[in-house]
Amino acid sequence: MSKNKAILLILFLFVFDVFVWEQIIFNAPKKDRSDLYFLNVGQGDSELVILEGNIKILIDGGPSGKIVSELEKIIKPIDRYLDLVILTHPQTDHFTGLIDVLKRYQVGAFIYNGLDSDSASFKELRSIIEKRNVSKIVLAEGDKIKHLQDEFIVLSPNKNILQDSNINDTCLVLQLISQKTKALFTGDLEGKIEKELVNKYGDNLRSDILKVPHHGSKYSSTDTFLQVIKPKISVIEVGKNSYGHPASETLNRLANIGSQIFNTYKNDTVKIILKEGKAYVFTR
Repeated sequence: MSKNKAILLILFLFVFDVFVWEQIIFNAPKKDRSDLYFLNVGQGDSELVILEGNIKILIDGGPSGKIVSELEKIIKPIDRYLDLVILTHPQTDHFTGLIDVLKRYQVGAFIYNGLDSDSASFKELRSIIEKRNVSKIVLAEGDKIKHLQDEFIVLSPNKNILQDSNINDTCLVLQLISQKTKALFTGDLEGKIEKELVNKYGDNLRSDILKVPHHGSKYSSTDTFLQVIKPKISVIEVGKNSYGHPASETLNRLANIGSQIFNTYKNDTVKIILKEGKAYVFTR
């Protein structure tokens, strides 16, 4: 073998070795950190939270089966288990993708706000949950999901809000406290309930990371709401649409508080690693 060929072979083996170790490291259970993924599922919402010990929590599933291909980029092929699937509220751009998720993955429990939908797709989702014997759990204001030092606090809805005719305002609002960092997951929350939350929780709403409500709608992310939360990082989950999402008014309000703004339509899936009070943002 010539000297040049030997050098090339050594380089190839080195690169291959790095690739193998990278796969081993990144597929290993997460230790002393949490990973948040704001998934690019088009005009809809879906977030994957991976806590210490490889605890996987999926919040919403977007409007289509695209969610499965997004999960496959993150979760290794032999891992077909999600600890929790959370549906913020029964609208198609949040739950339709969960049909394919439940066909592919085993799920520890399905969490929702207790509201159903008469749509054919939601009936299909209910049917799959029942056929696969997935436990259904209804959560509301004041409930918590806790794992080791991490916890989700349910801030909304309460019984009164669940009676609201605007289904967007009935969504589960969750605040994750992990690695000395707070992240607020808001579903399609709009201004009316934003105001109620500000009045009820005040500075306890303050969060380092904000999943921007309702795809950046101008009717959400009010000045009062943002001034209380003061997010350092804001992520808008949005796709090509005719609704004007994200609205220029919302983008301006986020910019005015100095938040870094990310957008799944422009940035693709956004990954945030939380570790010891710091947040590291990655985009594809």
